Amino acid sequence: MAVASGFAITFAVSETGGSFNCDNLSSTPCSSSSVNCFGHRTRIKPLVYWTKSHSLSPRCEVTSNSVVNNGSRTSSLSALELLKTSAADRYSKMSSSIMVIGLNIHTTPVEMREKLSIPEEQWPQAIRELCSLNHIEEAAVLSTCNRIEIYVLALAQNRGIKEVTEWMSKYSGVPVTELCQHRFLLYNQDATQHLFEVAAGLDSLVLGEGQILAQVKQVVKNGQGLPGFGRKISELFKHAITAGKRVRTETNISSGSVSVSSAAVELALLKLPEYYSSTARVLIVGAGKMGKLVIKHLVAKGCKKMVVVNRTEDRVAAVREELTDADITYKPFSEMLACAAQADVIFTCTASKAPLFIKESVQALPSVNSEGGAWRLFIDISVPRNVEPSVSELEGACVYNVDDLKEVVEANMEDRLRKKVEAEAIIAEEVKQFEAHKDSLETVPTIKKLRAYAERIRAAEIDKCLSKMGDDLPQNKKKAIYDLSLGIVNKLLHGPMQHLKCDGTENRTLSEILENMHALNRIFGLDTEISVLEEKIRAKIEQNQKQSS
Repeated sequence: MAVASGFAITFAVSETGGSFNCDNLSSTPCSSSSVNCFGHRTRIKPLVYWTKSHSLSPRCEVTSNSVVNNGSRTSSLSALELLKTSAADRYSKMSSSIMVIGLNIHTTPVEMREKLSIPEEQWPQAIRELCSLNHIEEAAVLSTCNRIEIYVLALAQNRGIKEVTEWMSKYSGVPVTELCQHRFLLYNQDATQHLFEVAAGLDSLVLGEGQILAQVKQVVKNGQGLPGFGRKISELFKHAITAGKRVRTETNISSGSVSVSSAAVELALLKLPEYYSSTARVLIVGAGKMGKLVIKHLVAKGCKKMVVVNRTEDRVAAVREELTDADITYKPFSEMLACAAQADVIFTCTASKAPLFIKESVQALPSVNSEGGAWRLFIDISVPRNVEPSVSELEGACVYNVDDLKEVVEANMEDRLRKKVEAEAIIAEEVKQFEAHKDSLETVPTIKKLRAYAERIRAAEIDKCLSKMGDDLPQNKKKAIYDLSLGIVNKLLHGPMQHLKCDGTENRTLSEILENMHALNRIFGLDTEISVLEEKIRAKIEQNQKQSS
């Protein structure tokens, strides 16, 4: 299915839309209880809620068109009022949540992933769309051939999940209920750990795969300067890059491992007769990052002659200059089918949203060399797919896509699994460091509010004092009174401020510092995080209402 090139979707929360999270139905059995284990975590479909202790609490989800009270539709409430009266969405005094809502090669077939795929050039617009939702403050998109993961800073977990899931459904055309059967949800520390593992190549189809780190870097590059790619999400991705680099440097998990492109080459060699692999006529469609890697791996395996179809010749010329011992012929897209007619093996790796090879056009191609087994081999590593699935129904064609690479990945897995144990220890250290840094920032609003509270009192008392002393008070005496009041406030605040600092200069644990923060909020009646979140949501709702009117 082609992905729409533009975004024009905004949502407002309404009780008539029906929240599909059923906290009161937790005893209802889920429609699917299959368990997939990757590393040390377990994901349960259709939905898994993760806690910091990694305990599992699966919940079913349903959709509802209305909320019924005594047989009739309830009267409309504002989004904020509904939020405040819903027991499931009551805010805690904790900060907003970092969440990841994702579908990847472990949980979702390529048929669905290709519908959700977001081209890199559309990531910024997707971030803007997501941050226009009422409960999403920051966002990032990581979309590759193996995964589509949306990271958000949500002002409310349940509402945030609902809004992002509906956005994904509108964008892809996949029903919400179907998305919920395949997606996974991770919160806070678990979301952090997942992204760090992704950046390190621990969650890839090919363990230790290196290309994913470059894709995580691209998220940061594309997000620079975007209002929706805010401080917390930005720091999360930057630290993930650091973790990914450290894993690769200290464990050598990438040494000897294969990328998706090299796995595609290995798969082709497995499917071709051994005596025919060196003489097979090869066509590569697309000379981007993955296409370039396919060419390099083919040359490394002894295939020195090939045809490359691309929109322009410059990329092909650059590869030709780099691989001087290879015979690489460039052809434009207009000659793709003519080139395919002369090819035994065809690799497709473009960003095309529509299939390049459909059943009718492949059926019209002449038969391949009988020496190669009387069939033409398509290795399609594009998402969305470049080869129409029905091509596999033809007698003279054999089609493989990215989900078929698992056969190759099993090779040398034992050695990489040993390195994975070392990598997980590094990831645990990096997660701990990031979470400590992130949690330490929780005290910043309290520090600012406490100082502002004290300053309001000081300024009011100074005004009272000076008004009683008359207008003829000399300027130097006014300054002395001002300095006196400022010194008293600073000395009184010094102790509480020190107990809120988390810079490593004091021997206080993070839990002690956060406990002090909550105590000061209570003692001085400072604004709680609840009101801050409500103010943010109110502002977003009002802004969206203005835009829609």
